[in-house]
Amino acid sequence: MGVRIILFWIMLCFTQLSIAQNSHYKEAFPDKVTVRLSLQTTSNSFTLRDKITRAKTEFIPNDKSYLGLSVLFRFLEVDFGYAPNFLAENKDNGNSKLITFNIRTFFGQYMQTLDIYKQKGFFTRTSEFTLPVDDLRTFKIGGTSSYIFNPDFSFRAIGFQNEWQKQSVGSFIPSISYYYTKFKLEDPIIDNQLEKSLKVAIGPGYYYNWIFDENYLVSAGATGGLGFNYSSTDGNTSFNGLAQLIFRITGGYNSENFFSGININTQLLSHTSDENFILDDSISFLEFYVGYRFDAPNKWIAKADEISRKLGIE
Repeated sequence: MGVRIILFWIMLCFTQLSIAQNSHYKEAFPDKVTVRLSLQTTSNSFTLRDKITRAKTEFIPNDKSYLGLSVLFRFLEVDFGYAPNFLAENKDNGNSKLITFNIRTFFGQYMQTLDIYKQKGFFTRTSEFTLPVDDLRTFKIGGTSSYIFNPDFSFRAIGFQNEWQKQSVGSFIPSISYYYTKFKLEDPIIDNQLEKSLKVAIGPGYYYNWIFDENYLVSAGATGGLGFNYSSTDGNTSFNGLAQLIFRITGGYNSENFFSGININTQLLSHTSDENFILDDSISFLEFYVGYRFDAPNKWIAKADEISRKLGIE
């Protein structure tokens, strides 16, 4: 089932051929190939809080820092990641592993994301001690569907950098998020072993891009939400309320060819359970990047235009 979901989203990504129209608020680069280098850290951590005693146990991934290479042309992005041992954060990570896969596509003013996180190797931290637990594993797949009400607002300018926001503008962006997580948390500290969880949340959001001297951008925004969590613990199922908070801040420089910047993004999903504990499920992302846009080969442009005409998208 998981493979079918992944293939479905990949097909959506490859068939997304909508090209943003230039205006005095933003500029697209349909005839450019964008190459992007980045240094990034991302993780999916968990905190269990007892509602009665208020004691908490944190599961913190043994993070790795990645060097990333992205190549973008119109609707297609290809990403490569590498975790070199010479980076300080990677020297003591033992057998820990992290695999991430992220896609963001646009269908007019609709925005769709797909996220996959597969982790192995955590630290378990309580008020009394911190221990490495190498065999803790988690797998998460899900995404967010959003609608950007203001067509002059460019989310691409703060994401993949294949647009350039020219004037300050904001937009109301409601969204619905959905994530399935599978756990293998066989830890003697916890009596109840959470096996799998499905989280769905819907709520409003607002983001604003501030432009300074045309080339410099600072962007900030947040999305709230309420929903439900369906989980299985030791073979017993539960259905509970869920709260969501997503926060993003971005700063950078942009021009016709060169761009650079920093992205910070945090997503928190929190829910109670029938076993008197609260689970905080958080995803954090930090990235420093530089990039350059080159003129695309004429054959690439002609082929992309041909596909657009066949699909009726001009």
